[in-house]
Amino acid sequence: MLATLADIAVIVLPVFGMVGVGFLSAKAGLVSDRASDGLAEFVFSLAVPVLIFKTLSESQLPQAQPWGYWISYFTGAFLVFGLAMAYARRVLGRGHLEAVILGFTAGQANTVFVGVPLILKAYGEEGAVPLFLLIAVHLPVMMVAATVMAEGQAGLSRAMLMRLAKALAFNPVLLGIYLGGIARLTGIQAGGVPKQLVDMLAAAATPCALIALGLSLKRYGIRGGIAPASVLSVLKLVVHPLVVLLLTFVFPMPPVWAGVAVLFAAMPCGINGYLLAQRYGVAVGTASSAVSLSTGLAVFTIAFWLYVVGVG
Repeated sequence: MLATLADIAVIVLPVFGMVGVGFLSAKAGLVSDRASDGLAEFVFSLAVPVLIFKTLSESQLPQAQPWGYWISYFTGAFLVFGLAMAYARRVLGRGHLEAVILGFTAGQANTVFVGVPLILKAYGEEGAVPLFLLIAVHLPVMMVAATVMAEGQAGLSRAMLMRLAKALAFNPVLLGIYLGGIARLTGIQAGGVPKQLVDMLAAAATPCALIALGLSLKRYGIRGGIAPASVLSVLKLVVHPLVVLLLTFVFPMPPVWAGVAVLFAAMPCGINGYLLAQRYGVAVGTASSAVSLSTGLAVFTIAFWLYVVGVG
């Protein structure tokens, strides 16, 4: 038992320790907001896509679609999405648009800045393929669902659909997935100097992502709406992974795949919830607070879920 807890601490504490380094650096004024934006853009647009490309191009992809894996994860995601919307409408008395924003915040996981570093540290290369395959589907499904629900009452315009399709088609993370999959299927492998460049950029992804997250937490912080943010955090950190865990027994899959699905669901609320709130100009404070609060609480809840799925 003590050995297991120590092993889990070795996984969790360095990851969130790096987040703390970023937060304290911003708090002390060592890193400006402009530098924070630049580092986040580097992580999202270059380092993580290259890491995904490298991993998928060098890994063995599954021969068949893991439908039980998809069903387990997205059933949990849309359940908490719906519960958060119901809470916003019936308890808080908010309108449809704000309910969608809060639902999306509860259902959207922080995949790039927390999920990738933590799950790769927990499972290593064995967890990379299920992780990146889920990322490939997670972002488009959740973003399309949120956008359609947010704008559906006013009618879906062709221009809106074109903007959404363009945003997804040229999303850097998804481009890394597309190119990595193509490279794997065609047998193309980087070698020599190009491989060294890819390896160096991929190695920068994890530390830079964690530092960037810490910087962003200082910048966005908790802006009120603690009670709603707490409810969203519980839905994301507890209810979502619990539902996924139960469904992994209904839909049998390899233990690593089941563990990745549960841990992916256990990630804190993603920054996209805050960005979508800013785009529509509603629930900005609640979304920001949910991202920050769930990230802080995730230090403890992720350690719990690591224990539950048997990592360490």
